[in-house]
Amino acid sequence: MLNLTKGIKRPRDGFFLRAESFFNVATEIERLGVSGSYGGRSLHELSHGESFLTLVMNRFGGNGLYLLDEPEAALSPSRQLALLSRLHQLVKLNSQFIIATHSPILMAYPDAKIYSLASDSIREIEYTDTEHYAVTREFLNRHETMLKDLLRG
Repeated sequence: MLNLTKGIKRPRDGFFLRAESFFNVATEIERLGVSGSYGGRSLHELSHGESFLTLVMNRFGGNGLYLLDEPEAALSPSRQLALLSRLHQLVKLNSQFIIATHSPILMAYPDAKIYSLASDSIREIEYTDTEHYAVTREFLNRHETMLKDLLRG
């Protein structure tokens, strides 16, 4: 599904990040002594979410290709909105993102191409047709009824 081509236009920056391996990334940054590029503080001194957001705010630059695996794992809804804002700034600076996410907040990015991955197919899907959007919308609109049904005996 991915066609790689070589050309004169290529990213100047890039990063692959998995939420599960972020502790190792922070440890390596500290070992290399380059925390100044990451906000000047040890990422281990911050919460998981704050350190992840610090990385995105300070390390990611323009003209980059960024692969993110479930970046919302460490982030509260308000911090997911902050991440969305930063992604938009970077897109305007000619960056591209490939993000594996379950977050209806991140999937809401305007003009994002969303792919549903099933065991037998990969297909493009509209934001409002994603299971994550539908379940979240249903819960927010009917949380009392859903909780009553879920927690019944």
